[in-house]
Amino acid sequence: MPTIDIDSDAAHDAAQRELQKPIYPKPGLIERLLEWINELLYRLADSGSRLPGGWFTICVLLILLVVGIIVAIRIARRTMRTDRGGRYALFGEQELSAAEHRATAEQCAAVGDWAVAIRHRLRAVARELEDARVLDAIPGRTATELARDAGKAMPALVTELTMAATAFNDVTYGERPGTEAAYRMVAQLDDHVRFKTATSSGAAPAATPSTGWAEVR
Repeated sequence: MPTIDIDSDAAHDAAQRELQKPIYPKPGLIERLLEWINELLYRLADSGSRLPGGWFTICVLLILLVVGIIVAIRIARRTMRTDRGGRYALFGEQELSAAEHRATAEQCAAVGDWAVAIRHRLRAVARELEDARVLDAIPGRTATELARDAGKAMPALVTELTMAATAFNDVTYGERPGTEAAYRMVAQLDDHVRFKTATSSGAAPAATPSTGWAEVR
């Protein structure tokens, strides 16, 4: 009989077609998974034998692929953090007045919890501006939007507002630790906002409740 010349790929495909015939029992889920893994390993081995450099080339390509995936994930996470800083709402679920936010900030500052103190102090600024009718109360307003909107109403404070919003975003979404200097900066902005709103309304600004932490004015 004449010799049949058939390569490994053709033989493998022929065997797969033969096993798919109805006369053979269908494999279970685990068997199909093992078969898929076996098929994948076979394809990799076959490809490795054809590439220049064989398995060494495949290993280098896999390393480059893994490095590329890691870099892409880091870039995506950094982008998400930046976007979150501009998207997420300034206020939490709990409704507090400006004075309550201010008092909570002072309490947190007294124990060195600067991140929470920064968040509540900027919320006090936002609530103060809303109560004084400088800004409309808009649900879902972000720290970045607060700085933009309040900066239009109070141009003299636009730099302070921007810096305070950045500090809020850093400790809330950027996973950066809060600092005493950042809190004092936000507290100073709060004092300036209260002075301006009180001046425009003809009333004297209320004193900030003290909790033992001496705030630098």
